[in-house]
Amino acid sequence: MTKHQQRVAEVYHFFDNKDTVLGFRKLLDCAMDTQNMEIYKEAIELTDWKEQFPTYTEELIEKSKNLLQKIEKIPVKEHPLEKSVLRARNILKSYGSNRFSLGPVSMEINKGQVYGLVGENGNGKTTLLRILAKEISYNEGELNYSFNEEPKNDYDLRTKLVYIPQRTSKWYGSLKDNLKFVLSNYGVKPEENETRTLMMIARLGLWNYKHLKWSELSSGYKMRFELARTLLRKPEILLLDEPLANLDVLAQQVILEDLKSIANSVNNPIALILSSQQLYEVEKVSDKVIFLKNGQYKDNSELKNDENNHLIIEIDSSSSRDELLKVFESFTLEKLNFNGGVYVAYFSADTEFYEVLSALGNAKTDIIYIRNISSSTRRFFVS
Repeated sequence: MTKHQQRVAEVYHFFDNKDTVLGFRKLLDCAMDTQNMEIYKEAIELTDWKEQFPTYTEELIEKSKNLLQKIEKIPVKEHPLEKSVLRARNILKSYGSNRFSLGPVSMEINKGQVYGLVGENGNGKTTLLRILAKEISYNEGELNYSFNEEPKNDYDLRTKLVYIPQRTSKWYGSLKDNLKFVLSNYGVKPEENETRTLMMIARLGLWNYKHLKWSELSSGYKMRFELARTLLRKPEILLLDEPLANLDVLAQQVILEDLKSIANSVNNPIALILSSQQLYEVEKVSDKVIFLKNGQYKDNSELKNDENNHLIIEIDSSSSRDELLKVFESFTLEKLNFNGGVYVAYFSADTEFYEVLSALGNAKTDIIYIRNISSSTRRFFVS
Protein backbone atom coordinates (compact mmCIF):
# COMPACT_ATOMS: atom_id res chain seq x y z
CA MET A 1 0.00 0.00 0.00
CA THR A 2 1.40 3.39 -0.98
CA LYS A 3 1.54 6.29 1.45
CA HIS A 4 -1.21 8.03 -0.54
CA GLN A 5 -3.44 4.95 -0.17
CA GLN A 6 -2.65 4.81 3.56
CA ARG A 7 -3.68 8.44 4.02
CA VAL A 8 -6.92 7.86 2.09
CA ALA A 9 -7.69 4.75 4.19
CA GLU A 10 -7.11 6.80 7.35
CA VAL A 11 -9.67 9.38 6.19
CA TYR A 12 -12.27 6.65 5.56
CA HIS A 13 -11.64 5.46 9.12
CA PHE A 14 -12.28 8.93 10.54
CA PHE A 15 -15.55 9.30 8.65
CA ASP A 16 -16.67 5.76 9.56
CA ASN A 17 -16.29 6.83 13.19
CA LYS A 18 -18.12 10.12 12.52
CA ASP A 19 -15.04 12.21 13.34
CA THR A 20 -15.80 14.82 10.70
CA VAL A 21 -13.62 17.59 12.17
CA LEU A 22 -10.25 15.87 11.83
CA GLY A 23 -11.49 13.70 8.97
CA PHE A 24 -12.32 16.69 6.80
CA ARG A 25 -8.93 18.32 7.34
CA LYS A 26 -7.22 15.09 6.37
CA LEU A 27 -9.53 14.76 3.35
CA LEU A 28 -8.23 18.13 2.16
CA ASP A 29 -4.65 16.90 2.68
CA CYS A 30 -5.34 13.94 0.38
CA ALA A 31 -6.96 16.26 -2.17
CA MET A 32 -3.92 18.56 -2.12
CA ASP A 33 -1.60 15.59 -2.65
CA THR A 34 -3.21 14.92 -6.04
CA GLN A 35 -2.25 18.37 -7.45
CA ASN A 36 -5.36 17.89 -9.62
CA MET A 37 -7.28 21.11 -10.22
CA GLU A 38 -10.62 19.30 -10.77
CA ILE A 39 -10.25 17.58 -7.40
CA TYR A 40 -9.31 20.93 -5.87
CA LYS A 41 -12.50 22.52 -7.24
CA GLU A 42 -14.68 19.74 -5.82
CA ALA A 43 -12.95 20.04 -2.44
CA ILE A 44 -13.50 23.82 -2.48
CA GLU A 45 -17.20 23.38 -3.31
CA LEU A 46 -17.54 20.84 -0.52
CA THR A 47 -15.84 23.21 1.95
CA ASP A 48 -18.26 25.99 1.01
CA TRP A 49 -21.23 23.62 1.39
CA LYS A 50 -19.94 22.40 4.78
CA GLU A 51 -19.70 25.97 6.10
CA GLN A 52 -23.25 26.74 4.93
CA PHE A 53 -24.72 23.58 6.48
CA PRO A 54 -22.59 22.84 9.58
CA THR A 55 -25.16 20.50 11.17
CA TYR A 56 -25.64 18.18 8.16
CA THR A 57 -23.19 15.56 9.45
CA GLU A 58 -24.47 12.49 7.59
CA GLU A 59 -24.64 14.36 4.28
CA LEU A 60 -21.09 15.67 4.82
CA ILE A 61 -19.79 12.14 5.42
CA GLU A 62 -21.51 10.87 2.26
CA LYS A 63 -20.20 13.74 0.11
CA SER A 64 -16.71 13.38 1.58
CA LYS A 65 -16.57 9.66 0.85
CA ASN A 66 -17.69 10.29 -2.73
CA LEU A 67 -14.80 12.73 -3.16
CA LEU A 68 -12.42 10.24 -1.53
CA GLN A 69 -13.38 7.60 -4.11
CA LYS A 70 -12.23 9.97 -6.84
CA ILE A 71 -9.06 10.94 -4.96
CA GLU A 72 -7.88 7.37 -4.42
CA LYS A 73 -8.01 6.66 -8.16
CA ILE A 74 -5.54 9.43 -8.98
CA PRO A 75 -1.85 8.40 -9.01
CA VAL A 76 0.26 10.57 -6.72
CA LYS A 77 3.99 11.00 -7.13
CA GLU A 78 5.70 10.26 -3.83
CA HIS A 79 8.96 11.93 -2.87
CA PRO A 80 11.65 9.93 -0.99
CA LEU A 81 12.08 10.95 2.65
CA GLU A 82 15.31 9.13 3.51
CA LYS A 83 17.74 11.78 2.25
CA SER A 84 18.45 14.59 4.69
CA VAL A 85 17.66 18.07 3.42
CA LEU A 86 19.72 19.93 6.03
CA ARG A 87 22.95 18.90 7.77
CA ALA A 88 24.65 20.98 10.45
CA ARG A 89 28.05 19.98 11.86
CA ASN A 90 29.49 21.63 14.97
CA ILE A 91 27.82 24.98 14.38
CA LEU A 92 29.13 27.58 16.81
CA LYS A 93 27.92 31.15 17.22
CA SER A 94 29.65 33.44 19.71
CA TYR A 95 28.90 37.04 20.61
CA GLY A 96 32.29 37.75 22.22
CA SER A 97 33.99 36.97 25.52
CA ASN A 98 31.72 36.46 28.53
CA ARG A 99 28.65 36.84 26.33
CA PHE A 100 26.16 34.33 24.92
CA SER A 101 27.58 31.42 22.93
CA LEU A 102 25.54 28.88 20.96
CA GLY A 103 26.82 25.41 20.23
CA PRO A 104 28.42 23.34 19.08
CA VAL A 105 25.22 22.10 17.41
CA SER A 106 25.10 19.11 15.04
CA MET A 107 21.86 17.90 13.52
CA GLU A 108 20.43 16.19 10.45
CA ILE A 109 16.95 17.13 9.24
CA ASN A 110 14.81 14.97 6.94
CA LYS A 111 11.71 15.85 4.95
CA GLY A 112 8.39 14.69 6.31
CA GLN A 113 9.57 15.09 9.89
CA VAL A 114 8.79 17.57 12.66
CA TYR A 115 11.53 18.77 14.99
CA GLY A 116 10.58 20.55 18.20
CA LEU A 117 13.03 23.14 19.53
CA VAL A 118 12.52 23.83 23.23
CA GLY A 119 14.32 25.67 26.02
CA GLU A 120 13.91 28.56 28.39
CA ASN A 121 13.94 32.10 27.03
CA GLY A 122 17.38 33.47 26.16
CA ASN A 123 18.95 30.06 25.48
CA GLY A 124 19.45 30.41 21.72
CA LYS A 125 16.32 29.04 20.02
CA THR A 126 15.74 32.06 17.77
CA THR A 127 19.49 32.38 17.09
CA LEU A 128 19.66 28.76 15.93
CA LEU A 129 16.60 29.11 13.70
CA ARG A 130 18.01 32.26 12.09
CA ILE A 131 21.35 30.53 11.45
CA LEU A 132 19.59 27.58 9.81
CA ALA A 133 17.54 30.05 7.76
CA LYS A 134 20.78 31.75 6.61
CA GLU A 135 19.64 35.02 8.12
CA ILE A 136 22.68 35.42 10.37
CA SER A 137 26.20 34.03 10.13
CA TYR A 138 27.96 31.57 12.42
CA ASN A 139 31.58 31.49 13.58
CA GLU A 140 32.51 27.85 13.14
CA GLY A 141 31.10 24.65 11.68
CA GLU A 142 29.49 23.49 8.49
CA LEU A 143 25.94 23.91 7.19
CA ASN A 144 24.74 22.09 4.06
CA TYR A 145 21.40 21.90 2.27
CA SER A 146 20.19 19.31 -0.22
CA PHE A 147 17.13 20.62 -2.09
CA ASN A 148 15.32 18.87 -4.96
CA GLU A 149 16.98 21.39 -7.27
CA GLU A 150 19.87 23.73 -6.51
CA PRO A 151 18.50 27.26 -5.91
CA LYS A 152 19.21 29.51 -8.91
CA ASN A 153 19.39 32.71 -6.83
CA ASP A 154 18.55 34.13 -3.41
CA TYR A 155 14.84 34.50 -4.34
CA ASP A 156 14.72 30.81 -5.24
CA LEU A 157 16.48 29.93 -1.98
CA ARG A 158 13.90 31.92 0.01
CA THR A 159 11.19 29.86 -1.67
CA LYS A 160 12.73 26.57 -0.56
CA LEU A 161 14.03 27.70 2.85
CA VAL A 162 11.47 29.75 4.80
CA TYR A 163 11.69 31.28 8.27
CA ILE A 164 8.56 32.70 9.94
CA PRO A 165 9.39 34.86 12.99
CA GLN A 166 7.12 35.16 16.01
CA ARG A 167 6.06 38.68 15.03
CA THR A 168 5.10 39.02 11.40
CA SER A 169 4.71 42.14 9.27
CA LYS A 170 1.40 43.90 8.71
CA TRP A 171 -0.22 43.51 5.29
CA TYR A 172 -2.92 45.42 3.45
CA GLY A 173 -6.02 44.37 1.54
CA SER A 174 -7.94 41.13 2.03
CA LEU A 175 -6.46 37.82 3.12
CA LYS A 176 -7.48 36.15 -0.15
CA ASP A 177 -6.00 38.89 -2.36
CA ASN A 178 -2.69 38.70 -0.51
CA LEU A 179 -2.50 34.95 -1.05
CA LYS A 180 -3.34 35.31 -4.75
CA PHE A 181 -0.56 37.89 -5.03
CA VAL A 182 1.94 35.28 -3.77
CA LEU A 183 1.10 32.87 -6.60
CA SER A 184 1.02 35.64 -9.21
CA ASN A 185 4.67 36.32 -8.36
CA TYR A 186 5.40 32.75 -9.46
CA GLY A 187 3.59 33.16 -12.77
CA VAL A 188 0.58 31.01 -11.88
CA LYS A 189 -2.26 31.68 -14.34
CA PRO A 190 -5.42 33.40 -12.99
CA GLU A 191 -7.81 30.41 -12.95
CA GLU A 192 -5.27 28.07 -11.36
CA ASN A 193 -4.26 30.87 -8.99
CA GLU A 194 -7.85 31.24 -7.75
CA THR A 195 -8.22 27.47 -7.30
CA ARG A 196 -4.91 26.93 -5.47
CA THR A 197 -5.54 29.94 -3.23
CA LEU A 198 -9.04 28.82 -2.22
CA MET A 199 -7.77 25.30 -1.61
CA MET A 200 -5.09 26.56 0.79
CA ILE A 201 -7.64 28.82 2.49
CA ALA A 202 -9.91 25.80 2.98
CA ARG A 203 -7.11 23.60 4.32
CA LEU A 204 -5.92 26.10 6.91
CA GLY A 205 -9.39 26.83 8.28
CA LEU A 206 -9.57 30.34 6.85
CA TRP A 207 -12.71 29.92 4.73
CA ASN A 208 -14.87 32.31 6.76
CA TYR A 209 -12.05 34.85 7.05
CA LYS A 210 -10.86 35.08 3.44
CA HIS A 211 -12.28 38.57 2.83
CA LEU A 212 -11.03 40.05 6.10
CA LYS A 213 -8.14 42.47 6.50
CA TRP A 214 -5.09 42.20 8.78
CA SER A 215 -6.65 44.34 11.54
CA GLU A 216 -9.76 42.13 11.58
CA LEU A 217 -7.91 38.87 12.33
CA SER A 218 -6.84 37.45 15.68
CA SER A 219 -3.15 36.62 16.20
CA GLY A 220 -3.93 32.92 15.69
CA TYR A 221 -5.47 33.52 12.28
CA LYS A 222 -2.65 35.87 11.33
CA MET A 223 -0.28 32.95 11.96
CA ARG A 224 -2.46 30.69 9.81
CA PHE A 225 -2.34 33.31 7.07
CA GLU A 226 1.48 33.35 7.23
CA LEU A 227 1.48 29.56 6.97
CA ALA A 228 -0.87 29.68 3.97
CA ARG A 229 1.28 32.29 2.26
CA THR A 230 4.39 30.17 2.87
CA LEU A 231 2.89 26.81 1.87
CA LEU A 232 1.66 28.18 -1.46
CA ARG A 233 5.35 28.59 -2.34
CA LYS A 234 5.97 24.86 -1.66
CA PRO A 235 8.96 25.17 0.69
CA GLU A 236 11.25 22.24 1.47
CA ILE A 237 12.40 23.51 4.88
CA LEU A 238 10.11 25.51 7.16
CA LEU A 239 11.38 27.16 10.35
CA LEU A 240 8.76 28.52 12.76
CA ASP A 241 9.62 30.68 15.76
CA GLU A 242 7.00 30.33 18.52
CA PRO A 243 3.98 29.61 16.26
CA LEU A 244 1.92 28.70 19.36
CA ALA A 245 2.40 32.02 21.13
CA ASN A 246 -0.88 33.82 21.87
CA LEU A 247 -2.97 30.73 21.01
CA ASP A 248 -5.32 29.02 23.45
CA VAL A 249 -4.74 25.36 24.35
CA LEU A 250 -7.22 23.96 21.80
CA ALA A 251 -5.87 26.16 19.00
CA GLN A 252 -2.33 25.02 19.83
CA GLN A 253 -3.29 21.37 19.49
CA VAL A 254 -5.13 21.95 16.20
CA ILE A 255 -2.31 23.93 14.57
CA LEU A 256 0.28 21.35 15.64
CA GLU A 257 -1.76 18.48 14.18
CA ASP A 258 -2.16 20.51 10.98
CA LEU A 259 1.58 21.18 10.79
CA LYS A 260 2.37 17.50 11.32
CA SER A 261 -0.04 16.46 8.56
CA ILE A 262 1.24 19.14 6.15
CA ALA A 263 4.88 18.18 6.81
CA ASN A 264 3.94 14.59 5.95
CA SER A 265 2.50 15.55 2.55
CA VAL A 266 3.00 12.84 -0.06
CA ASN A 267 3.48 15.27 -2.91
CA ASN A 268 5.47 17.97 -1.11
CA PRO A 269 6.93 16.73 2.21
CA ILE A 270 8.51 19.44 4.35
CA ALA A 271 11.26 19.39 6.97
CA LEU A 272 9.71 21.38 9.80
CA ILE A 273 11.46 22.87 12.83
CA LEU A 274 9.40 24.80 15.35
CA SER A 275 10.42 26.46 18.58
CA SER A 276 7.97 26.65 21.45
CA GLN A 277 7.53 26.99 25.20
CA GLN A 278 4.67 24.45 25.01
CA LEU A 279 6.79 21.39 25.66
CA TYR A 280 4.16 18.67 26.05
CA GLU A 281 2.13 19.74 23.03
CA VAL A 282 5.27 19.89 20.86
CA GLU A 283 6.53 16.49 22.06
CA LYS A 284 3.27 14.85 20.94
CA VAL A 285 3.82 15.71 17.28
CA SER A 286 7.62 15.86 17.04
CA ASP A 287 9.81 13.10 15.63
CA LYS A 288 12.70 14.58 17.60
CA VAL A 289 12.83 17.22 20.32
CA ILE A 290 15.90 19.46 20.52
CA PHE A 291 16.69 21.08 23.87
CA LEU A 292 18.85 24.19 24.26
CA LYS A 293 20.19 25.41 27.60
CA ASN A 294 22.86 28.09 27.83
CA GLY A 295 23.44 27.51 24.14
CA GLN A 296 24.23 23.82 24.70
CA TYR A 297 22.39 21.21 22.62
CA LYS A 298 20.73 17.96 23.65
CA ASP A 299 17.92 15.94 22.12
CA ASN A 300 15.49 13.33 23.40
CA SER A 301 17.19 10.49 21.50
CA GLU A 302 19.94 10.68 24.14
CA LEU A 303 17.33 9.89 26.79
CA LYS A 304 15.77 6.98 24.91
CA ASN A 305 19.17 5.37 24.29
CA ASP A 306 20.39 5.76 27.88
CA GLU A 307 19.96 2.43 29.64
CA ASN A 308 20.96 3.91 33.01
CA ASN A 309 18.05 6.34 33.14
CA HIS A 310 16.06 6.76 36.29
CA LEU A 311 12.31 6.48 36.23
CA ILE A 312 11.36 10.13 36.69
CA ILE A 313 7.77 11.00 37.49
CA GLU A 314 6.21 14.44 37.79
CA ILE A 315 3.29 14.54 40.22
CA ASP A 316 0.86 17.28 41.18
CA SER A 317 -0.95 16.20 44.33
CA SER A 318 -2.63 17.76 47.36
CA SER A 319 -0.86 15.14 49.49
CA SER A 320 2.04 16.25 51.66
CA ARG A 321 5.65 15.30 51.06
CA ASP A 322 5.56 12.90 54.05
CA GLU A 323 2.41 11.22 52.70
CA LEU A 324 4.06 10.65 49.32
CA LEU A 325 7.23 9.33 50.95
CA LYS A 326 5.10 6.81 52.85
CA VAL A 327 3.46 5.62 49.58
CA PHE A 328 6.90 5.19 48.00
CA GLU A 329 8.64 3.50 50.97
CA SER A 330 8.62 0.08 49.25
CA PHE A 331 10.42 1.52 46.18
CA THR A 332 14.00 2.58 45.66
CA LEU A 333 13.26 6.30 45.74
CA GLU A 334 16.46 8.24 45.18
CA LYS A 335 15.04 11.72 45.69
CA LEU A 336 11.76 13.63 45.80
CA ASN A 337 12.04 17.28 44.74
CA PHE A 338 9.41 19.99 44.89
CA ASN A 339 9.77 21.90 41.64
CA GLY A 340 7.56 24.70 40.37
CA GLY A 341 4.49 23.59 42.33
CA VAL A 342 4.82 19.87 41.51
CA TYR A 343 6.81 16.97 42.92
CA VAL A 344 9.47 15.26 40.84
CA ALA A 345 10.24 11.72 42.01
CA TYR A 346 13.42 9.89 40.93
CA PHE A 347 13.23 6.10 41.18
CA SER A 348 15.79 3.43 40.34
CA ALA A 349 15.90 2.35 36.68
CA ASP A 350 14.28 -1.04 37.41
CA THR A 351 11.11 0.57 38.80
CA GLU A 352 8.07 0.35 36.51
CA PHE A 353 5.72 3.28 36.05
CA TYR A 354 2.62 1.12 36.42
CA GLU A 355 3.89 -0.07 39.82
CA VAL A 356 4.07 3.51 41.05
CA LEU A 357 0.58 4.21 39.65
CA SER A 358 -0.74 1.13 41.45
CA ALA A 359 0.81 2.19 44.76
CA LEU A 360 -0.67 5.67 44.49
CA GLY A 361 -4.07 4.20 43.65
CA ASN A 362 -4.00 1.71 46.54
CA ALA A 363 -3.13 4.54 48.93
CA LYS A 364 -6.07 6.56 47.53
CA THR A 365 -3.72 9.44 46.85
CA ASP A 366 -5.39 12.52 45.41
CA ILE A 367 -3.65 12.96 42.04
CA ILE A 368 -4.27 16.13 40.05
CA TYR A 369 -1.67 15.35 37.39
CA ILE A 370 0.96 12.67 36.81
CA ARG A 371 3.39 12.11 33.96
CA ASN A 372 6.37 9.87 33.22
CA ILE A 373 9.06 12.31 32.06
CA SER A 374 11.94 9.79 31.88
CA SER A 375 12.16 10.13 28.08
CA SER A 376 10.84 13.67 27.91
CA THR A 377 12.97 16.79 27.52
CA ARG A 378 10.93 18.03 30.49
CA ARG A 379 13.52 16.29 32.68
CA PHE A 380 16.15 18.76 31.45
CA PHE A 381 14.04 21.61 32.84
CA VAL A 382 13.61 20.09 36.30
CA SER A 383 17.04 18.53 36.90
